[in-house]
Amino acid sequence: MHEPSSSAKPWAGRFNAPTDAFVEAFTASVDFDRRLYRYDIQGSIAHATMLARQGILSDAERDAIVSGLEAVRERIDSGAFEWSIPLEDVHMNVESALTELIGDAGKKLHTGRSRNDQVATDVRLWLREEIDLIRAAIARLQGALLDLAEREDETIMPGFTHLQVAQPVTFGHHMLAWFEMLDRDRERLADCRRRMNVMPLGAAALAGTTYPIDRAYTAELLGFDRPAENSLDAVSDRDFAIEFTAAAAILMMHLSRFSEELILWSSSQFGFIELSDSFCTGSSIMPQKKNPDVPELVRGKSGRIFGHLMGLLTLMKAQPLAYNKDNQEDKEPLFDTVDNLKGSLKVYAEMMREVACNRARMRAAAAQGFSTATDLADYLVRKGIPFRDAHEIVGKAVGLGVREGRDLAELTLDDLRGFSNAIEADVFTVLTLDGSVAARDHLGGTAPAQVRAAIERARARLAGLGMSDAR
Repeated sequence: MHEPSSSAKPWAGRFNAPTDAFVEAFTASVDFDRRLYRYDIQGSIAHATMLARQGILSDAERDAIVSGLEAVRERIDSGAFEWSIPLEDVHMNVESALTELIGDAGKKLHTGRSRNDQVATDVRLWLREEIDLIRAAIARLQGALLDLAEREDETIMPGFTHLQVAQPVTFGHHMLAWFEMLDRDRERLADCRRRMNVMPLGAAALAGTTYPIDRAYTAELLGFDRPAENSLDAVSDRDFAIEFTAAAAILMMHLSRFSEELILWSSSQFGFIELSDSFCTGSSIMPQKKNPDVPELVRGKSGRIFGHLMGLLTLMKAQPLAYNKDNQEDKEPLFDTVDNLKGSLKVYAEMMREVACNRARMRAAAAQGFSTATDLADYLVRKGIPFRDAHEIVGKAVGLGVREGRDLAELTLDDLRGFSNAIEADVFTVLTLDGSVAARDHLGGTAPAQVRAAIERARARLAGLGMSDAR
């Protein structure tokens, strides 16, 4: 009887002709899915342990498989492992190497499972760990923002709507806005992780297996909350990858918005901040240039990740149950999303720690554009004037300032009383920038005292998490 060689296709028995060389290379995934090898081996060790516990493998076979898999992992770790395209993917490369090491026992490892449930498990194990690393990277960036906010808790800058000067705010308060966005991003990823932490292994190709396996035990060994309930769904589900990429896209949208502000603020037209030379580059022709390349590149990478989200949605939109070869295309966009997200968060955390603020320039900008107009309206309301009437009065005062090139604080008391007799000398306390920000002394307000209190609460939130909630 002909015995198949260890290098034969695992499905070769059905076929009479070899695979075309180009088709072999075109359909192989080992060039990119090899990065899953640690998780593939982790899952295989758990599977073999369960099979032995159920009496499907002997203890000796289990021990040989486990020690053999550990030896294969060491070879891959060391760089001595030779990956084979004819073996198609990480799973068969590992299994073939195992069989070469330990003989027939290696061929028994695949009992009760398929590459369909195997790869679905591997990707979840890998992504679960990556989400933990990403959430920790978000927390590091948040910590950098809190340090900057604390340093600039009294620094006054213009707040904008429609990119027009609106009201004065503190720079520290502005940094805390980004902290809150990142906090929601971190929570979204935790929620995604919770839904993802369900084990497909044991679903086999699509219908389950006839062997008396214990999926709950395997799930326990691998740290999953539970086994997947339905075998068809378990092998074909990729919505966990889509959900992760959606959360990543929202996070990158936030970083892109942040990048836009850093780019504007570091320009000579604004001059609010200076980015460290370590995060900028120069021009090959213009010696005076200092280009904010890091935030520009992060802003550009957001489009890349948005594209991956759309690509994954399109990949899945017309697939019937259960597994289809299309799903091989899920890994490269997912890997690229993780790599670029981690890189963006790492460079941002380092860059924000070295941001230098031009406080005088920010304050001068806040003094322009009639940014205390709302304060004057609020002042009139406290004097008993209905808000709509107060709004009109202030609008007329702003009109005078525009015509004469003077800010509200530069108008005389007589000028202001020409619009309302309710205005008295105390009005100038509310027309100052410091008075304006200090008056917003409530939870969520921009007053320096509130900024300091918010920083304390934010630090307590991060300390309370300790990233230990990322199960």
